Amino acid sequence: MRVVVVGAGVMGAWTARWLRRAGHAVTLVDRYGPGNTMGSSGDASRITRSSHGPDRHYPVWQRRALGQWRELEREADGELFVNAGVLWLASEGQAFEAESFVSLTALGIPVEQWSRDELASRVPVMNPEGVPWALFEPEAGALLARPAVSATIAAFEADGGEVVVSRVAPPRAAGGALDSVRLDDGRSLQADAFVFACGPWLPDVFPALLGEMIVPHRQDVLQFAVPTGDDRYAPGAMPVWIDFEGSFYGFPSFDGVGLKACPDWLGPRERPDESAREVAEATVEASRAILRRRFPAMAEQAIVRTWTCFYEVTPDAHFVIDRHPDLANAWIAGGGTGHAFKHGPVIGEYLAALVGGDQAAAAALAPPDDRFAIRARATQPSFRTSGRKPLDAELA
Repeated sequence: MRVVVVGAGVMGAWTARWLRRAGHAVTLVDRYGPGNTMGSSGDASRITRSSHGPDRHYPVWQRRALGQWRELEREADGELFVNAGVLWLASEGQAFEAESFVSLTALGIPVEQWSRDELASRVPVMNPEGVPWALFEPEAGALLARPAVSATIAAFEADGGEVVVSRVAPPRAAGGALDSVRLDDGRSLQADAFVFACGPWLPDVFPALLGEMIVPHRQDVLQFAVPTGDDRYAPGAMPVWIDFEGSFYGFPSFDGVGLKACPDWLGPRERPDESAREVAEATVEASRAILRRRFPAMAEQAIVRTWTCFYEVTPDAHFVIDRHPDLANAWIAGGGTGHAFKHGPVIGEYLAALVGGDQAAAAALAPPDDRFAIRARATQPSFRTSGRKPLDAELA
């Protein structure tokens, strides 16, 4: 079978790789090329963690995916995962961390509960004021996003896959199926099946279907200068940390120069091709405020780098992984909602099984419900949306 996969972010790259490994002829198309910084997968780092409150499907996927990332890391002979651990700052006002502890314990996934005193002792650069306890995942950490996507695509090409750099026109179908997609230069790529994994561009490709189901939000990212020679902010001394109720997160310094700390609330709704991609001053102020509270020695440090990326957000925070309702040979994968990257290998494995007709493999990976279906979705509190507010509301 010949398959065209549109979008070379983490979902598209891994789907293409799994389809190629299954023996299909696969062409991967991306408008900006593999590993670019324009979409949602081109950031410097992404968190990989098992905690998802009471949900037990995503932890299983995350652990499977992490194993596949580590296998790719060995193949690529270069670091893709930093086992820094992930620390959740619990609060009295929510049950997420406590529910996660129960779920992970039941699944046999390593997890620890730290008292406030243990937190102060184990992460001395962090101010534990107001944190009743913390949840720690010792086998979690950070994926180095751009190198990870580039390594995935390099492995796909080494297996005989083809990469084309071009914009793809919104598809026009007749008779309930696609026979080709048209490129910028006028060429058409014909195939038996098509996968659209276009990240924040998906609502532009299928506006009537996905215009309100997947909404792109610009996210501002900052790195602050680490004090010269201070190794307390390095992996091993400082974990990845998440203040879930406060909608902030941060990473240790991987290079000894910059430390990433930024808000996790939803930034402004923007189309990726129209965004000025400029970090808001309000984001800078809010990030310094969280540093003053949690990492006082970092609060007035210089900003060494700013950039933007995108969340493609669904109302219920679940992905879209489904067949197009009107095109029998077209599939859609998107709506990463800020937590898709870590699952990328398994999303690709699952989608490749669906596209290739491997019902047994797809059933073994499928969730216990219809969470990935293209359907009307009600906005409900979830592991991603509870506590998260738009930028303007957060700073009001």
